Amino acid sequence: MASAATSTLPLPNAVANQNLSHLSQEEQDTLQAAVFQRLHPRLYLEKYIAEGVRPDGRAFGEGREVSVNVGSISTADGSALVRMGQTTVVCGVKAEIAEPELDRELEGFLVPNLDLPAMCSPKFKPGPPTEEAQVLSDRLNQALITSNFLPLESLCIHPGKAAWVLYVDATCINYDGNAFDATLLAMVAALRNTTLPQATYDPETHRTLCSRRAPRVPLKLSASTPISTSFGIFDSKHVLVDPTSFEEPLLDSSLSIILGDNDDIVSILQLGSLLVTMEEGGQEVQKDALVECIKSAKKRREEVMEEAFK
Repeated sequence: MASAATSTLPLPNAVANQNLSHLSQEEQDTLQAAVFQRLHPRLYLEKYIAEGVRPDGRAFGEGREVSVNVGSISTADGSALVRMGQTTVVCGVKAEIAEPELDRELEGFLVPNLDLPAMCSPKFKPGPPTEEAQVLSDRLNQALITSNFLPLESLCIHPGKAAWVLYVDATCINYDGNAFDATLLAMVAALRNTTLPQATYDPETHRTLCSRRAPRVPLKLSASTPISTSFGIFDSKHVLVDPTSFEEPLLDSSLSIILGDNDDIVSILQLGSLLVTMEEGGQEVQKDALVECIKSAKKRREEVMEEAFK
């Protein structure tokens, strides 16, 4: 991974007017870059892009390192902690029993939710769930349902009488961009870690009993694991994989591609135009970035599966 350079950035007046002689040259360079980044974020990013590198040292098509730890919440039926760069998401699964819906008496319920509390980033304020958290929760629900990663029929205990309700609650404890990819991975890992007690419905008493003695059983998950890769287009020219919280507000458009096993496309969510300007034969031409993004998503999925579930 390339190292991020700061010495080429101009010194802001706010820093230049102060006596920094007590700081080492390295400390002065770090302070200079931090102030410049805060005052002129777009120009700051442009200077790195011009050098073919991003502020954190990654190449344009390079994702951040991923780690997954499961079973970290002892009180949950399943849990996972995911780190994607500095973005950290913890997810817990709690199971309850409810009566199925009348028109879906053979199906249970899957209820994913993402919380973006104020503690994870200054971007978020205390109070009710933000619009961003609600939108991401809807997208996560759509991704899990569309992928059929957990068939809802497998949650049925007795048709029309009893079914499992799985509350898949994720909380971002440190936000540094791309919460969607990290949270979907956390939810998938938590569901893979989930076990349920063996439950039976008694038609005479109309009650559902859970055995404490019988071994708990894992969920009946599909073989295909949905993994998301998100992209951002900067300055209508550069496609950045796995954008950080600094890069996200500066992007012209964004794209999330969810792939299953065998590179099957589960869903694609696009916000904004995917046309990028490229040079060919000394002339600037516009091309749709979708095909290249799908190729990059396939490669990224292999990397994530290897790092997360090796």
